[in-house]
Amino acid sequence: MLKVAVIGAGVNGVSSAIKIQEHYQNERKLKVQVTIISDEFTPNTTGDGSAGLWGPFLIGGTSQEKVYKWSKDVHLFLEKIWLSEDAGEAGVCLIPCVRLSTEPNCVVGAFWRDIVYGAVELTEEQLEVYNTGRDSKFTSGLSFVTYTSEPIKLLPYLMKRFVQRGGLVVQQKITDLDGFVRDSPYDVIVNCTGLGSRQLLNDDQMYSVRGQVTRVKANWIYTVVLDESDDGNYIIPNTESVVLGGTHQENDYNMKICPADKSFITDGCRRLLPGLAHAQHLFDWVGLRPGRMEVRLESERRGPKLLIHNYGHGGSGVTLAWGCAEDVLHLLLADKTNSKL
Repeated sequence: MLKVAVIGAGVNGVSSAIKIQEHYQNERKLKVQVTIISDEFTPNTTGDGSAGLWGPFLIGGTSQEKVYKWSKDVHLFLEKIWLSEDAGEAGVCLIPCVRLSTEPNCVVGAFWRDIVYGAVELTEEQLEVYNTGRDSKFTSGLSFVTYTSEPIKLLPYLMKRFVQRGGLVVQQKITDLDGFVRDSPYDVIVNCTGLGSRQLLNDDQMYSVRGQVTRVKANWIYTVVLDESDDGNYIIPNTESVVLGGTHQENDYNMKICPADKSFITDGCRRLLPGLAHAQHLFDWVGLRPGRMEVRLESERRGPKLLIHNYGHGGSGVTLAWGCAEDVLHLLLADKTNSKL
Protein backbone atom coordinates (compact mmCIF):
# COMPACT_ATOMS: atom_id res chain seq x y z
CA MET A 1 0.00 0.00 0.00
CA LEU A 2 1.20 3.49 -0.87
CA LYS A 3 1.03 5.76 2.17
CA VAL A 4 0.71 9.49 1.49
CA ALA A 5 0.64 12.38 3.95
CA VAL A 6 -0.49 15.84 2.96
CA ILE A 7 0.56 18.50 5.46
CA GLY A 8 -1.87 21.41 5.46
CA ALA A 9 -5.67 21.50 5.27
CA GLY A 10 -6.19 24.63 3.21
CA VAL A 11 -7.73 24.40 -0.24
CA ASN A 12 -4.40 23.41 -1.85
CA GLY A 13 -3.70 20.68 0.69
CA VAL A 14 -7.18 19.15 0.50
CA SER A 15 -7.22 19.37 -3.31
CA SER A 16 -3.84 17.61 -3.52
CA ALA A 17 -5.04 14.86 -1.18
CA ILE A 18 -8.20 14.26 -3.23
CA LYS A 19 -6.34 14.24 -6.55
CA ILE A 20 -3.92 11.54 -5.35
CA GLN A 21 -6.62 9.52 -3.57
CA GLU A 22 -9.09 9.47 -6.44
CA HIS A 23 -6.46 8.74 -9.09
CA TYR A 24 -5.24 5.57 -7.39
CA GLN A 25 -8.70 4.44 -6.37
CA ASN A 26 -10.05 4.89 -9.89
CA GLU A 27 -7.09 3.04 -11.42
CA ARG A 28 -7.37 0.15 -8.92
CA LYS A 29 -3.78 -0.91 -9.61
CA LEU A 30 -2.27 0.09 -6.29
CA LYS A 31 -3.90 0.59 -2.91
CA VAL A 32 -3.37 4.01 -1.40
CA GLN A 33 -3.97 5.53 2.02
CA VAL A 34 -3.96 9.34 2.06
CA THR A 35 -3.84 11.28 5.34
CA ILE A 36 -4.28 15.02 5.78
CA ILE A 37 -2.28 16.35 8.74
CA SER A 38 -2.78 19.90 10.00
CA ASP A 39 -3.02 21.91 13.18
CA GLU A 40 -6.00 23.83 11.76
CA PHE A 41 -8.97 22.75 9.68
CA THR A 42 -11.96 24.54 8.20
CA PRO A 43 -13.48 26.88 9.40
CA ASN A 44 -10.17 28.07 10.89
CA THR A 45 -7.92 28.21 7.83
CA THR A 46 -6.81 31.42 6.12
CA GLY A 47 -8.94 30.62 3.09
CA ASP A 48 -12.16 30.35 5.10
CA GLY A 49 -12.43 34.11 5.36
CA SER A 50 -11.88 34.83 1.68
CA ALA A 51 -14.55 35.47 -0.94
CA GLY A 52 -13.35 32.67 -3.21
CA LEU A 53 -13.59 34.61 -6.47
CA TRP A 54 -11.80 33.00 -9.40
CA GLY A 55 -9.01 35.23 -10.68
CA PRO A 56 -5.19 35.22 -10.56
CA PHE A 57 -4.07 37.67 -7.86
CA LEU A 58 -0.84 38.36 -5.92
CA ILE A 59 1.20 35.51 -7.37
CA GLY A 60 4.62 37.19 -7.49
CA GLY A 61 6.78 36.27 -10.46
CA THR A 62 5.10 32.93 -11.20
CA SER A 63 5.12 32.41 -14.96
CA GLN A 64 1.95 33.30 -16.83
CA GLU A 65 2.12 29.95 -18.64
CA LYS A 66 1.85 28.05 -15.34
CA VAL A 67 -0.79 30.36 -13.91
CA TYR A 68 -2.86 30.06 -17.08
CA LYS A 69 -2.81 26.26 -16.96
CA TRP A 70 -3.54 25.99 -13.22
CA SER A 71 -6.30 28.59 -13.22
CA LYS A 72 -7.95 27.11 -16.33
CA ASP A 73 -7.99 23.69 -14.64
CA VAL A 74 -9.75 25.27 -11.66
CA HIS A 75 -12.30 27.05 -13.85
CA LEU A 76 -13.20 23.74 -15.50
CA PHE A 77 -13.34 22.05 -12.07
CA LEU A 78 -15.73 24.72 -10.76
CA GLU A 79 -17.82 24.46 -13.93
CA LYS A 80 -18.22 20.74 -13.34
CA ILE A 81 -19.36 21.32 -9.75
CA TRP A 82 -21.71 24.14 -10.79
CA LEU A 83 -23.39 21.86 -13.30
CA SER A 84 -23.85 19.16 -10.66
CA GLU A 85 -26.21 18.78 -7.70
CA ASP A 86 -23.28 19.68 -5.41
CA ALA A 87 -23.11 23.37 -6.37
CA GLY A 88 -25.09 24.65 -3.40
CA GLU A 89 -23.25 22.55 -0.85
CA ALA A 90 -19.87 23.50 -2.34
CA GLY A 91 -20.71 27.22 -2.48
CA VAL A 92 -20.01 27.47 -6.21
CA CYS A 93 -21.88 30.30 -7.96
CA LEU A 94 -21.78 31.66 -11.49
CA ILE A 95 -21.46 35.44 -11.28
CA PRO A 96 -20.99 38.47 -13.58
CA CYS A 97 -17.86 40.55 -12.98
CA VAL A 98 -16.51 43.95 -13.91
CA ARG A 99 -12.76 44.57 -13.53
CA LEU A 100 -11.63 48.18 -13.87
CA SER A 101 -8.21 49.78 -14.34
CA THR A 102 -6.86 53.33 -14.02
CA GLU A 103 -3.63 52.40 -15.83
CA PRO A 104 -3.19 53.99 -19.26
CA ASN A 105 -3.04 51.50 -22.14
CA CYS A 106 -3.89 48.64 -19.78
CA VAL A 107 -5.52 45.50 -21.15
CA VAL A 108 -7.49 43.98 -18.28
CA GLY A 109 -7.17 40.21 -18.01
CA ALA A 110 -4.96 40.00 -21.09
CA PHE A 111 -3.68 36.47 -20.50
CA TRP A 112 -6.70 34.79 -18.91
CA ARG A 113 -9.73 36.36 -20.59
CA ASP A 114 -10.32 33.35 -22.86
CA ILE A 115 -10.82 31.16 -19.76
CA VAL A 116 -13.85 33.06 -18.46
CA TYR A 117 -17.20 33.43 -20.21
CA GLY A 118 -18.23 36.31 -22.50
CA ALA A 119 -15.32 38.68 -21.86
CA VAL A 120 -15.90 42.07 -23.52
CA GLU A 121 -14.25 45.46 -23.12
CA LEU A 122 -16.31 48.17 -21.45
CA THR A 123 -17.32 51.07 -23.69
CA GLU A 124 -16.59 54.69 -22.81
CA GLU A 125 -20.23 55.10 -21.80
CA GLN A 126 -20.04 52.11 -19.48
CA LEU A 127 -16.82 53.37 -17.92
CA GLU A 128 -18.44 56.74 -17.27
CA VAL A 129 -20.93 55.08 -14.92
CA TYR A 130 -18.03 54.14 -12.62
CA ASN A 131 -16.08 57.38 -13.22
CA THR A 132 -18.79 59.73 -11.98
CA GLY A 133 -17.38 61.79 -9.13
CA ARG A 134 -13.91 60.19 -9.31
CA ASP A 135 -10.67 62.13 -9.49
CA SER A 136 -8.71 59.13 -10.75
CA LYS A 137 -10.62 57.94 -13.80
CA PHE A 138 -10.92 54.37 -14.99
CA THR A 139 -9.37 54.08 -18.44
CA SER A 140 -10.40 50.50 -19.27
CA GLY A 141 -12.52 47.66 -18.00
CA LEU A 142 -13.58 44.12 -18.73
CA SER A 143 -16.99 42.56 -18.27
CA PHE A 144 -17.21 38.76 -18.01
CA VAL A 145 -18.77 35.86 -16.11
CA THR A 146 -16.88 33.48 -13.80
CA TYR A 147 -17.29 31.65 -10.50
CA THR A 148 -17.08 32.22 -6.80
CA SER A 149 -16.39 29.17 -4.66
CA GLU A 150 -16.59 30.26 -1.04
CA PRO A 151 -13.96 28.34 0.95
CA ILE A 152 -16.20 28.35 4.05
CA LYS A 153 -18.44 26.01 2.00
CA LEU A 154 -15.97 24.56 -0.51
CA LEU A 155 -13.55 23.25 2.12
CA PRO A 156 -16.17 21.28 4.11
CA TYR A 157 -17.47 19.89 0.80
CA LEU A 158 -13.98 18.77 -0.26
CA MET A 159 -13.19 17.34 3.19
CA LYS A 160 -16.44 15.34 3.09
CA ARG A 161 -15.55 14.05 -0.37
CA PHE A 162 -12.09 13.04 0.89
CA VAL A 163 -13.28 11.28 4.05
CA GLN A 164 -16.14 9.45 2.31
CA ARG A 165 -13.56 7.74 0.10
CA GLY A 166 -11.52 6.57 3.07
CA GLY A 167 -9.23 9.55 3.62
CA LEU A 168 -7.78 9.98 7.12
CA VAL A 169 -7.53 13.25 9.04
CA VAL A 170 -5.01 13.93 11.83
CA GLN A 171 -4.85 17.14 13.86
CA GLN A 172 -1.17 17.72 14.54
CA LYS A 173 1.26 20.58 14.15
CA ILE A 174 4.42 19.58 12.27
CA THR A 175 7.36 21.66 13.48
CA ASP A 176 10.25 19.52 12.19
CA LEU A 177 9.69 18.57 8.56
CA ASP A 178 13.04 16.80 8.18
CA GLY A 179 12.33 14.62 11.21
CA PHE A 180 8.78 13.92 10.07
CA VAL A 181 9.90 12.84 6.60
CA ARG A 182 12.64 10.68 8.05
CA ASP A 183 10.71 9.01 10.87
CA SER A 184 7.09 8.84 9.67
CA PRO A 185 5.64 5.73 7.97
CA TYR A 186 4.65 7.68 4.83
CA ASP A 187 6.16 6.99 1.40
CA VAL A 188 5.11 10.38 0.00
CA ILE A 189 4.80 13.67 1.87
CA VAL A 190 3.14 16.68 0.23
CA ASN A 191 3.98 20.00 1.88
CA CYS A 192 1.04 22.41 1.56
CA THR A 193 1.74 24.50 4.66
CA GLY A 194 1.39 27.88 2.98
CA LEU A 195 2.85 30.69 5.04
CA GLY A 196 3.98 28.07 7.56
CA SER A 197 6.71 27.04 5.13
CA ARG A 198 8.52 30.23 6.06
CA GLN A 199 9.46 28.68 9.39
CA LEU A 200 9.11 24.99 8.56
CA LEU A 201 11.63 25.22 5.69
CA ASN A 202 13.34 28.52 6.54
CA ASP A 203 12.08 29.71 3.17
CA ASP A 204 13.07 33.37 3.04
CA GLN A 205 11.13 33.84 -0.19
CA MET A 206 7.90 33.52 1.80
CA TYR A 207 6.18 36.61 3.23
CA SER A 208 2.75 37.51 4.53
CA VAL A 209 0.31 39.55 2.48
CA ARG A 210 -2.17 40.89 5.01
CA GLY A 211 -5.77 41.03 3.86
CA GLN A 212 -8.55 42.81 5.73
CA VAL A 213 -12.16 42.68 4.53
CA THR A 214 -15.60 43.77 5.69
CA ARG A 215 -18.71 41.67 5.20
CA VAL A 216 -22.11 43.29 4.81
CA LYS A 217 -25.64 42.14 4.12
CA ALA A 218 -26.64 43.45 0.69
CA ASN A 219 -28.71 40.81 -1.06
CA TRP A 220 -29.47 43.18 -3.94
CA ILE A 221 -25.88 43.06 -5.23
CA TYR A 222 -25.37 40.41 -7.91
CA THR A 223 -22.23 41.65 -9.69
CA VAL A 224 -18.57 41.63 -8.71
CA VAL A 225 -16.81 44.99 -9.10
CA LEU A 226 -13.01 45.16 -8.81
CA ASP A 227 -10.70 48.17 -9.08
CA GLU A 228 -7.31 46.81 -10.15
CA SER A 229 -5.44 49.93 -8.97
CA ASP A 230 -2.81 49.29 -6.29
CA ASP A 231 -5.03 51.15 -3.83
CA GLY A 232 -8.25 49.85 -5.38
CA ASN A 233 -11.27 48.28 -3.71
CA TYR A 234 -13.47 45.33 -4.57
CA ILE A 235 -17.05 44.17 -4.01
CA ILE A 236 -17.68 40.41 -4.18
CA PRO A 237 -21.13 38.93 -3.49
CA ASN A 238 -21.22 35.56 -1.72
CA THR A 239 -24.33 33.48 -1.07
CA GLU A 240 -25.13 34.98 2.33
CA SER A 241 -23.10 38.20 2.44
CA VAL A 242 -21.07 40.61 0.32
CA VAL A 243 -17.32 40.91 0.80
CA LEU A 244 -15.87 44.43 0.68
CA GLY A 245 -12.13 44.76 0.33
CA GLY A 246 -9.47 45.02 0.72
CA THR A 247 -5.82 45.29 1.60
CA HIS A 248 -2.67 43.53 0.40
CA GLN A 249 0.02 44.66 2.82
CA GLU A 250 3.26 42.75 2.34
CA ASN A 251 5.28 41.61 5.37
CA ASP A 252 2.51 42.76 7.70
CA TYR A 253 1.62 40.16 10.35
CA ASN A 254 -0.98 42.20 12.24
CA MET A 255 -4.06 40.01 12.78
CA LYS A 256 -6.10 42.75 14.46
CA ILE A 257 -8.77 44.81 12.73
CA CYS A 258 -7.29 48.16 11.69
CA PRO A 259 -9.80 51.05 11.86
CA ALA A 260 -7.96 52.96 9.13
CA ASP A 261 -8.17 49.96 6.80
CA LYS A 262 -11.84 49.54 7.63
CA SER A 263 -12.52 53.16 6.64
CA PHE A 264 -10.50 52.74 3.43
CA ILE A 265 -12.55 49.67 2.53
CA THR A 266 -15.95 51.08 3.42
CA ASP A 267 -15.40 54.51 1.85
CA GLY A 268 -13.80 53.12 -1.30
CA CYS A 269 -16.51 50.54 -1.91
CA ARG A 270 -19.24 53.14 -1.35
CA ARG A 271 -17.63 55.28 -4.05
CA LEU A 272 -17.87 52.33 -6.41
CA LEU A 273 -21.42 51.52 -5.34
CA PRO A 274 -23.08 54.33 -3.33
CA GLY A 275 -25.99 52.13 -2.30
CA LEU A 276 -23.65 50.27 0.07
CA ALA A 277 -24.18 53.13 2.52
CA HIS A 278 -27.45 51.38 3.42
CA ALA A 279 -25.98 47.88 3.80
CA GLN A 280 -25.97 46.21 7.22
CA HIS A 281 -22.47 45.63 8.61
CA LEU A 282 -21.92 42.01 9.64
CA PHE A 283 -18.26 41.63 10.65
CA ASP A 284 -14.65 42.38 9.75
CA TRP A 285 -11.94 39.79 9.15
CA VAL A 286 -8.16 39.64 8.75
CA GLY A 287 -6.08 36.88 7.17
CA LEU A 288 -2.47 36.47 6.08
CA ARG A 289 -2.02 35.28 2.51
CA PRO A 290 1.02 33.10 1.76
CA GLY A 291 3.03 35.39 -0.49
CA ARG A 292 6.13 34.17 -2.30
CA MET A 293 8.43 35.31 -5.10
CA GLU A 294 6.79 32.52 -7.10
CA VAL A 295 4.66 29.46 -6.37
CA ARG A 296 6.83 26.55 -5.29
CA LEU A 297 5.65 23.31 -6.91
CA GLU A 298 8.44 20.74 -7.16
CA SER A 299 9.61 17.44 -5.73
CA GLU A 300 12.75 16.16 -4.10
CA ARG A 301 13.99 12.78 -2.92
CA ARG A 302 14.65 12.24 0.76
CA GLY A 303 16.25 8.81 0.78
CA PRO A 304 13.54 6.30 -0.14
CA LYS A 305 10.82 8.92 0.26
CA LEU A 306 9.35 11.54 -2.04
CA LEU A 307 8.73 15.07 -0.74
CA ILE A 308 6.56 17.34 -2.88
CA HIS A 309 6.24 21.07 -2.19
CA ASN A 310 3.07 22.95 -3.15
CA TYR A 311 2.85 26.36 -1.49
CA GLY A 312 3.17 30.13 -1.95
CA HIS A 313 -0.09 30.75 -3.83
CA GLY A 314 -0.51 34.35 -2.63
CA GLY A 315 -4.05 35.61 -3.13
CA SER A 316 -4.88 32.83 -5.60
CA GLY A 317 -5.32 29.78 -3.37
CA VAL A 318 -8.73 28.84 -4.74
CA THR A 319 -7.89 29.98 -8.27
CA LEU A 320 -4.88 27.67 -8.57
CA ALA A 321 -5.69 24.78 -6.21
CA TRP A 322 -7.10 22.08 -8.50
CA GLY A 323 -4.57 22.83 -11.24
CA CYS A 324 -1.66 22.70 -8.80
CA ALA A 325 -3.06 19.47 -7.34
CA GLU A 326 -2.97 17.97 -10.83
CA ASP A 327 0.73 18.83 -11.06
CA VAL A 328 1.34 17.34 -7.61
CA LEU A 329 -0.11 14.07 -8.89
CA HIS A 330 2.02 14.26 -12.03
CA LEU A 331 5.17 14.73 -9.93
CA LEU A 332 4.26 11.67 -7.91
CA LEU A 333 3.56 9.56 -11.00
CA ALA A 334 6.73 10.74 -12.73
CA ASP A 335 8.94 9.63 -9.87
CA LYS A 336 10.37 6.27 -10.87
CA THR A 337 13.13 5.80 -8.33
CA ASN A 338 10.98 3.97 -5.78
CA SER A 339 9.35 0.77 -6.99
CA LYS A 340 6.37 1.39 -4.71
CA LEU A 341 5.41 4.43 -6.75
